[in-house]
Amino acid sequence: MRAFNRLRPGSRAAAIATAILIASAASAHVFPQKQSPSAGAEVAAPASVAIMFDGPLEPAFSSLNVSNSSGKQVNTAKAEVDSTDRKSIHVALPPLPPDTYTVHWVAVASDGHRTHGDYSFRVK
Repeated sequence: MRAFNRLRPGSRAAAIATAILIASAASAHVFPQKQSPSAGAEVAAPASVAIMFDGPLEPAFSSLNVSNSSGKQVNTAKAEVDSTDRKSIHVALPPLPPDTYTVHWVAVASDGHRTHGDYSFRVK
């Protein structure tokens, strides 16, 4: 601590900023950047749902499910993280009738941190 106090004010600020950046990088979570269909969209029945995140996902622990307005899961296929772009997860859908659907996602970052959420879209 004495060495820290002997730093010039500018060097001290740089040391603090570096420590904050390292701490925030160490506790990184991934968050959705793009959704297809997008949240709140009204679309023709999509063949799949996909979400692009801002960082790589851990395939074994990330998931994506779609349910109808009654809460019944409509996808029978298991969601897959794209093997060539681990920031993307998608799930195939059967033909969907008009309804409001909710996408439920769980994203586990490659560092093990978990985030989750949901959003809805409507099929015309």
